[in-house]
Amino acid sequence: MDLLNNILSGSIPMEAYLGVSLIMFFAGVYGFLSRRSMLMILISIELMLNAADINFVVFNRYLFPGHLEGFYFALFTIAIAACETAVAIAIIINIYRNLTSVEVGNLDQMKE
Repeated sequence: MDLLNNILSGSIPMEAYLGVSLIMFFAGVYGFLSRRSMLMILISIELMLNAADINFVVFNRYLFPGHLEGFYFALFTIAIAACETAVAIAIIINIYRNLTSVEVGNLDQMKE
């Protein structure tokens, strides 16, 4: 219960939130560069977008606590990310129907 009170009262330092965001972002970069499955790459991109959303909210909360622009921008980014995910999953499903695989290395077969 103390952790919840600390979060609601704003006594957690900004660096803690930025540290979590930094770890999330670099986990997404690592996943994007190391995975071969298109679904895992998509999840990594979403992880990086969520890390950026955390940054928007944190900087808005600590720099301009009376304004909500950072929150609105984060909500807009989440909505755009949902649309991007829907389109990407539709493309991945069509690729799977043609190749029966979602590995990035097999996409060269689409040229034939």
